[in-house]
Amino acid sequence: MSAELGPLILSAETKEPKGPPLPQTSQEQINAVVHYYRGEMGRMAGWRDRIDRTSNWAITVVAALLSVSLSTPSSHHGVLLFAMLLITLLLLIEARRYRFFDVYRARVRQLERGYFAQILAPDGTPNLNWAASIAKSLRKPAFLMSYREALCRRLQRNYCWMYLILLLAWALKISSPKISTNGEPFGHVRSWMDVAQNAALGPLPGWPVIVGVIVFYGLVLYGSLHKEPREGELAHGEVHV
Repeated sequence: MSAELGPLILSAETKEPKGPPLPQTSQEQINAVVHYYRGEMGRMAGWRDRIDRTSNWAITVVAALLSVSLSTPSSHHGVLLFAMLLITLLLLIEARRYRFFDVYRARVRQLERGYFAQILAPDGTPNLNWAASIAKSLRKPAFLMSYREALCRRLQRNYCWMYLILLLAWALKISSPKISTNGEPFGHVRSWMDVAQNAALGPLPGWPVIVGVIVFYGLVLYGSLHKEPREGELAHGEVHV
């Protein structure tokens, strides 16, 4: 009877999951921290590269559509409105990527402030709150900022200037003289009615288009000037993305 149960007990014991051993010595702990830091740096750099790619796409879109719109007087101002739409789409994508980047950036900065800075220049009694914060983030990863905050952050960094350039180009376009079929100007803009007529978009009259652009840029201005009460990593130095 015992001979029959023996293999069953052994097989049950061999099926128990066994994870890798935890570091036992200070040297092993240091090696683990160093390798973990390198891993987080790699993830942070990867998401930073994605953010830069989106910004580069946005700059390329602005440059290309500005060239198309301003190269010939007969080109339609709707090209610039389309550019604003594309830039908004890229901004939404970049804000989502920035939220992921912010998680890994925060872990790296906590390691640098709490561990490496203390090694290079000890300052008072070591505080292990940074280790507990990273452990909590590893056990249950969560975003550290809202989507709106990320949107405002990227708008303030890069996109507000792109929107400003597109707005100036659009204002120049709808306030320029109309061009006849043979390329000769046949009417200068002398009143707001002429501007509204130039701002017409297909069957849509000019005034609703102008009002829509004003409302949209009101939101852009709000996002460019908005500051969140919670500073997060902004409270630890002046070098930020």
